[in-house]
Amino acid sequence: MAGHSKWANIQHRKGRQDERRSASFSKIAKEITVSAKMGGGDAAFNPRLRVAIDKAKGVNMPKDKIDNAIKKGTGELEGVDYVEIRYEGYGISGAAVIVDCLTDNKTRTVADVRHAFNKYGGNLGTDGCVAFQFKHCGQLLFAPGTDEAALMDAAIEAGADDVLSNDDGSVEVITAPGTTWRSRTPWKPPASPASTAR
Repeated sequence: MAGHSKWANIQHRKGRQDERRSASFSKIAKEITVSAKMGGGDAAFNPRLRVAIDKAKGVNMPKDKIDNAIKKGTGELEGVDYVEIRYEGYGISGAAVIVDCLTDNKTRTVADVRHAFNKYGGNLGTDGCVAFQFKHCGQLLFAPGTDEAALMDAAIEAGADDVLSNDDGSVEVITAPGTTWRSRTPWKPPASPASTAR
């Protein structure tokens, strides 16, 4: 058949797949590097690093790439220095906006963020102009019907800041940001005395 090549089709499809995989690998590697730089290279004591490693394993990132990203963050290997920057500003109708960025070039990033704000009718503010309106916290939501008393006991024991009941029957637990990693293991309500008696 003229003009038909199965190999060419496979080659183009594999090329697009490899591009997407490469982009996700580099994005996750940056997150691992910054997490290791901020909290150390041990995932047992760094919940942010643990979440980043879980993301990497979720997209089948090779273990050696994960280890190299951790080593770059802890300073064992040379690499690009990624920095986290927070920008604040106002969106449409004066809505407060906080933008967290991960970059290796602050000048380029501030120009990109300013352009995005201006393009959509907002404006970039100064440090602290809207941060006072936000609270950095962890939030765990439980479905309606969850035993609120047992959940409150477990939350207090785990060091939660607050337990709130919503109108729809769901329960919301507010924690400090570093303690949200404990939610990786599913919470099970204690067995009721009636079900354990024989």
